[in-house]
Amino acid sequence: MQKRWVNKPEGDAESIRKMSELLGTDRYLSGLLVQRGITTFEDAKAFFRPSLGKLHDPFLMKDMDKAVDRIELAMAAQEKILVYGDYDVDGTSAVALVYSFIKRFHDPADFYIPDRYTEGYGISIKGIDFAAENGFKLIIALDCGIKAVEKVAYAKEKGIDFIICDHHRPGAELPPAVAVLDPKRADCPYPYKELSGCGIGFKLIQAIAQRRNIPFQEIHEYLDLAVISIASDIVDITGENRILAFFGLKLINSSPRPGIEALLHYAGVHAKVREDDMTIRRYDDKAKGSNSKSEAAPGGRNGISSYRNNDKNCYDKELTVTDLVFTLGPRINAAGRIESGKNSVRLLIAKTLEEAQTIAVQINNYNTERKNLDKIATDEAVSMISRDEKLRNAKSTVIYQPGWHKGVIGIVASRLTETFYRPTIVLTSSSPDLITGSARSVKDFDIYEAVDACSGLLEHFGGHKYAAGLSLKPENLELFREKFEEFVAARMKDLDLQPELEVDVVLPLSAVNTRFYNILKQFAPYGPGNMAPLFQTNGVVNAGGSRLVGKNHIRLTVVHPEISGGPCPAIAFQQGEHFGLIDKGIPFDICYHIEENEWNGNISLQLNVRDIRFAM
Repeated sequence: MQKRWVNKPEGDAESIRKMSELLGTDRYLSGLLVQRGITTFEDAKAFFRPSLGKLHDPFLMKDMDKAVDRIELAMAAQEKILVYGDYDVDGTSAVALVYSFIKRFHDPADFYIPDRYTEGYGISIKGIDFAAENGFKLIIALDCGIKAVEKVAYAKEKGIDFIICDHHRPGAELPPAVAVLDPKRADCPYPYKELSGCGIGFKLIQAIAQRRNIPFQEIHEYLDLAVISIASDIVDITGENRILAFFGLKLINSSPRPGIEALLHYAGVHAKVREDDMTIRRYDDKAKGSNSKSEAAPGGRNGISSYRNNDKNCYDKELTVTDLVFTLGPRINAAGRIESGKNSVRLLIAKTLEEAQTIAVQINNYNTERKNLDKIATDEAVSMISRDEKLRNAKSTVIYQPGWHKGVIGIVASRLTETFYRPTIVLTSSSPDLITGSARSVKDFDIYEAVDACSGLLEHFGGHKYAAGLSLKPENLELFREKFEEFVAARMKDLDLQPELEVDVVLPLSAVNTRFYNILKQFAPYGPGNMAPLFQTNGVVNAGGSRLVGKNHIRLTVVHPEISGGPCPAIAFQQGEHFGLIDKGIPFDICYHIEENEWNGNISLQLNVRDIRFAM
């Protein structure tokens, strides 16, 4: 699908000049900073040197004092506490974080993850009944509950108090809980509004730690769970989230918890091996039920090598937010999609590698099954759209197939959004009288608002600007489809349905060098609100030696024919259709990221070309 290139405003020239003077950076790097609202030395210091000391006081959050008071009361009275969370990455990481912290001081505590298929999303009657039958007096709900007004009231009738820790948009009425922690509450003065569900959980334990005079260093170990949720839930990596993500990544790279280390191993990410500082554990054969002794090399297929050093990266490469999104996130999610999210919590709270390994191999198998189900459903959905003229010409996609696996419809919605670039809802049957769906959106379109506009036809819904979940009765499907399309069509122009590449800076190739890249690296961690800078260079030509690699990729070297700079090695994935013109020496424009490429032990800079445009 053809993309349109949109250039961001360059920013105030005087501000750019001042930043260059203050920091000694060129005007292109200074321009990137000004685009991000960084115009003073203090701004730059906070951006390039995130500090845990800049985290906000958790008691600034509305109801935080009430939440901590109720938890302290439960601990003093030895009441049973149930930590309850959603079955996705954000929910399970939040439960792992809060449960393991509370368990340090309070033994009568347990956790609960609802079953995706029998209970559905969020607070369930079954979960409340479980709490009542087992004597729990307090439920701490994480990443869910902000709209569970009737269910929290039901729990109250049974003598169970709720603390809601959520980051989704509230409805018109808040649940009758002891405390409702949600920065998106209209009356919440908390300075940062974009925390993940696990981030709210972290603020809760930070508040408990402050009340108990526990040093921050003792909750530092939970930052890895916070960054996994931030990455996987696609929340903004700005402000407080950027601090949590920065230090969480450092923790994962230097001293990963057993569950993360085991899961990364089965994802093909291996720890470094160092003879004077390692522990080799071989147990894949044991997991497969074999009695044979493994002779695998440390860090090989049949062993996990643990290399832990608080000052160094313990993996062969430094893991980034992108690695968490595409490597850890799908595997943690797979447990809740295929079997039970409880397995993800058990993995994340495992105390030893041996314990974690058994769960990790199961979860990796769930992920393989998830990928197969995902592919089948995606292929079927693409075929259905391609055959249906009405669907092809609509400005939204609402597609229903009762046989699709409920656990993968969110992934299928994301893939369809990427393929057709439309606000998309994928639906399947969750019971004979209920249809369940997942919604995904395109840039700048608020799909939660669109779903909300159809709420009179829905049984339940919730979510964010770019992702939502919903359920409805079968007899309302066609009317819902029509009303949703009507809402989208009234707000989206044809141009909005063309994928957009947002270019940060038009850059000469002469600016691309090691010093430039070393500063650029410090803009990470990247994510919404702080995306990896996308550059544009016009009028480059092939320097020779271009070739097709893989199925549809181009490896080439580009130069400016009339401007100094280059040659720059480049890779253009999935753009083989341009090879003929490039090979003929026809000038072209490129949009690209700058990255490091490692080959045979040598590290060099290369351009990762996102799109190619010919002037002719």
